[in-house]
Amino acid sequence: MPADRRGERVRALVPALEAAGIGALLVTSRPNIRYLTGFSGSAALVVVTPRDLLLVTDFRYEEQARGEAGGVARVVVEGASAWDRLFKELPALGALEAIGYEAQALTVHDAARCEAGGKAWRWVAAGTPVERLRAQKDADEVAAIAAAAALAGDALRDTLRQVRPGLSELEIVGLLEGALRRRGSEGHPFPAIVASGPRSALPHAQTSRRTVAAGDWLLIDFGATVDGYCADITRTVVVGARATGGQRVLYEVVRQAQRCAREGVRAGMPGKDADALARDWIEAQGLGDAFGHSTGHGVGLEVHEAPRLARTAPDPVPVNAVVTIEPGVYVAGEGGVRIEDDVHVAADGPVLLSDGETELVELV
Repeated sequence: MPADRRGERVRALVPALEAAGIGALLVTSRPNIRYLTGFSGSAALVVVTPRDLLLVTDFRYEEQARGEAGGVARVVVEGASAWDRLFKELPALGALEAIGYEAQALTVHDAARCEAGGKAWRWVAAGTPVERLRAQKDADEVAAIAAAAALAGDALRDTLRQVRPGLSELEIVGLLEGALRRRGSEGHPFPAIVASGPRSALPHAQTSRRTVAAGDWLLIDFGATVDGYCADITRTVVVGARATGGQRVLYEVVRQAQRCAREGVRAGMPGKDADALARDWIEAQGLGDAFGHSTGHGVGLEVHEAPRLARTAPDPVPVNAVVTIEPGVYVAGEGGVRIEDDVHVAADGPVLLSDGETELVELV
């Protein structure tokens, strides 16, 4: 990411600082630090003011921090305590009275450090101003998510060619994770879910030792990471047999709901209205009680971020958000279906970033 682009992000924060009545923002969230500075290491403190951007890290990351963040931030490396060095650096940032902090990211222990070591300043919970900026993706971010989604789709196709009855869920997830790495994924943005048979009715099942049988549903929810950005995809297939009539009906309900939402979501639409695009169809089929989670969420540097597409989400979907569309129907004791794609909510309408291959797959 060019330094001038990151500079724009920092400048975009200034109105939020002014509105909150704070002279600086302490950033401790790792995704937010990467978004603002480009630094991808695991240990840093960042302070944003209207005139300065300071990054404090330790000796392990000196070369990395200067290489990734040196073009936009003033990098300070401390051999001992980064927090002690932070408090020594703060006076040089100007006459600060109040400093905001990320309440959603700062631990109680580190909040106590601020109160003890930073007594000269008033510390204020600042809300989530960086997350609000992150909800609107630029062209480079959208391209990275699209690349991650393409990689994930290829890895899934590699995996499904090897799936057969008699394999365990853990064996299948091992095949998938290997394929993701071979295809170039930087990591797994979350532990992949592989759930078979009646366990597919658990929306967030933990992959188990269960052996997949012929005729089982196989639900696979997984992601990939490219340039720090995540893709999040779910597919549900039938293993070792043709689908039954009941399976086909259930699958088609979810497939049509997913299509309604991924084609109908628009910038400016309240999150609850975007959720209703899928939910209303499922409820009309008499299966509303079997769809208990939200229709989707933002995806980017984190696999779950703003905005939310949920019944309880009144905030509008911002232009250039990237969201998942993932309705599901789950029948306890029998199994469930979820279908998920990643969609860029562009100014002129939704753009599918993942492959959108949602026809029912029977692995026979």
